Amino acid sequence: MDYTLNNGGCNLKKSGCNCKSKQKLGTFDWLSDLPETQQDTDYVEVQFKNTRKGYFLNSIKLPLAKGDIIAVEASPGHDIGEVTLTGRLVLLQMKKNNYNPERAETKRVYRKAKETDIEKYNEAKAKEQETMIKARQIAESLKLNMKIGDVEFQGDGNKAIFYYIADERVDFRQLIKVFAETFRIRVEMKQIGARQEAGRIGGIGPCGRELCCSGWMTSFNSVSTNAARVQDISLNPQKLAGQCAKLKCCMNYELDAYVDASKDFPSKEIHLETLDNTYYHFKTDVFKGLISYSTAQNFGANVVTISAQRAKEVISQNRKGIKPDTLDVKIDENANAKKTEYDNAVGQDSLTRFDSQKKHTGGKSNQQKRNNNSKGQAEGKGNGQRPPLVVKKINLDNSKNEA
Repeated sequence: MDYTLNNGGCNLKKSGCNCKSKQKLGTFDWLSDLPETQQDTDYVEVQFKNTRKGYFLNSIKLPLAKGDIIAVEASPGHDIGEVTLTGRLVLLQMKKNNYNPERAETKRVYRKAKETDIEKYNEAKAKEQETMIKARQIAESLKLNMKIGDVEFQGDGNKAIFYYIADERVDFRQLIKVFAETFRIRVEMKQIGARQEAGRIGGIGPCGRELCCSGWMTSFNSVSTNAARVQDISLNPQKLAGQCAKLKCCMNYELDAYVDASKDFPSKEIHLETLDNTYYHFKTDVFKGLISYSTAQNFGANVVTISAQRAKEVISQNRKGIKPDTLDVKIDENANAKKTEYDNAVGQDSLTRFDSQKKHTGGKSNQQKRNNNSKGQAEGKGNGQRPPLVVKKINLDNSKNEA
């Protein structure tokens, strides 16, 4: 039987699935074609709801493969998850995630999930949304400065993990007692950040695509406003913040490229001196290699745009005590002007390329055909065509008609 496991809104089947929540933490098993590597270790990697993963010992030597739904040891009871990796790559993933089986308590694999296990698991998962709403109401009634972001039930339904967000330390000892009495389960509280909450809930970003934290990101690096300054992004808090109310993670994607490119530009703190004015840095276009200078220090006034090479030349002259007449904008633009050539997407072919071929077919043109038709009508050829119209002139002058 092909069991179906409802894992956080997606269907994980025994034969595997292609859901996005699974692909987020998926690892390409490049050793799967080598049968001798599958027996290197008894450890298997098991994934549960969303981003929770664990490593378990297959002590009973079950023949497990990627995509199998299994029951594993939990505290207390058992949990239901999906095997996402087997063989030698499990040891590499354990080392990557700093998981040491000698220090940590390694739990075991019980069995492959039965039909009753899957039914019980789906019943527990069906209560997660209702439990989360009720838990938020209880936390609000106790006046706790926290937010319940998600609830995850264990496979046997005897335990639930409550993921919460809090800006400061929260004393939830009374909350746990109320949860245990209300839901009749064992309660585990786990704190997560705002970025982790956005990754668990998901959404659509301002770019129109799925949030990176819910699609593929597994680790969150710190983002600072310096990344926006380096890339000349407007320091608008509403535009820099994502749906998690934190700075957007995508500002770090091209930061290294901007830092490397900016090494070819002079410092923004250096001023350019001419005989007429003193120019201050206004804006830098990294892609075009251009720098804009302004005569005002805090806003754009008499903005002049020159290349980075020209700016270095003026700086070198200023250090020698020489002040040029102007920044030579026209000369600089002509020297750095590059002709951009665009290729036609259809292979540099004209849309009327087939019309020109009709001239070489030897046939008569449309104008010649119209002239021949009119000539034939005038001669009265009996070719079945309509005879020409005869227009009579009628004199509407009453005086002439009476005469």
